[in-house]
Amino acid sequence: MNMMKYNGYVARIEYDEEDRILVGHLVGIKDIVGFHGTTVDELENAFHESVDNYLAISEQTGRPAQKPYSGNLMLRIGAETHATVATAAQAHGKSINQWASEILHKAANL
Repeated sequence: MNMMKYNGYVARIEYDEEDRILVGHLVGIKDIVGFHGTTVDELENAFHESVDNYLAISEQTGRPAQKPYSGNLMLRIGAETHATVATAAQAHGKSINQWASEILHKAANL
């Protein structure tokens, strides 16, 4: 997946063959914020402008801008998996949160 990051927001980028443009949409929020460009530089400028405008409009209207993610992730896993994860974290000298955060970060290729 092609992504761009700016000011804490992430956008997914796709190519529109019909219009021959690059199109982006913010991910991780329910509000719909999109932008487009014909070059990477144009797309990046449009992305920054869209995020800045989204934040400005949110401030003007008094409706808080949605934040992409809180940093809290609740998982429901089986007891056996929980025990295995706890053992792996302990073997690495880390808490489950620290260990899982590192593993998920690596898996997401960030």
